[in-house]
Amino acid sequence: MAGGLKEVRERIKSVNNTQQITKAMKMVSAAKLRKAQNAIMQVRPYANRLNRMLSNILSNLDGGGDTSFGKARDVKNVLVVVVTSNRGLCGAFNTNICKEATALITEKYGRQRSNGNVSMLFIGKKGFDYFRRRFRDVTFITDFIPVYENVAYENVSAVARGRMDEFSMGKYDAVEIVYSRFKNAATVFPTAEQWLPVPKTEVPAGTKAKKSDYIFEPNEHELLETLVPSILQLAFHKCVLDTQASEHGSRMTAMGKATENAEELLKSLKIFYNKKRQEAITTELGEIVSGAAALEN
Repeated sequence: MAGGLKEVRERIKSVNNTQQITKAMKMVSAAKLRKAQNAIMQVRPYANRLNRMLSNILSNLDGGGDTSFGKARDVKNVLVVVVTSNRGLCGAFNTNICKEATALITEKYGRQRSNGNVSMLFIGKKGFDYFRRRFRDVTFITDFIPVYENVAYENVSAVARGRMDEFSMGKYDAVEIVYSRFKNAATVFPTAEQWLPVPKTEVPAGTKAKKSDYIFEPNEHELLETLVPSILQLAFHKCVLDTQASEHGSRMTAMGKATENAEELLKSLKIFYNKKRQEAITTELGEIVSGAAALEN
């Protein structure tokens, strides 16, 4: 019986230590989330508005204007950018992003994959860890995994500029970004977005398309050459910031639930320990009484 009590005490100690770790991780994630949430909330409205403006402009220019970033072509080679975290312990956060990327490649780009024309670029380590064991017929680009550690605009925009150059040169005919869109700490959405070519503004069925009359100053070509790359880089940066805020929110939520579960387990273990202890005491008292009675006889 004593051995059983010792095992329960060790289990209680172990769960208590785990609970302290999950509490600390939750507090750290909450502090990081506050900073990451402020960053994405400041960037998102600006990026979304510029992206809509870019789609409207390119939709109303004949042939996509003077920029190649809005010109759709036959999709032969595809690049899928997968943005995940470098660490786990954040619930199903990374797995959901990877599942979204898997569905995108399998359903939308199945023909390109069968031809060996799908490449995957990873920002964050968990995405690469997931796909290297599952996809043998795609090209992996791992040079930019460390970018997730420092998501400053300068670092992320450099990745975006490189992919824009590759698209302009015809290396890729489409570039998709798979990331996690942040809503709040408890709600994130794995999302796949077409980054290049810039999607045109869709006209609702039954509605007659209207051509906007834009006035360009100094001129259309010079404006597009400056405006389009800047907007695309900002949109790319927004996706990475969204993912980082989602990671911290998911980890804070996961660690909060782990702490609650540890608390429930501690309660159960303590009740079990007390019952066992009472049983041991009752047994010992019974033995003492029986021994005393035997001596009297």
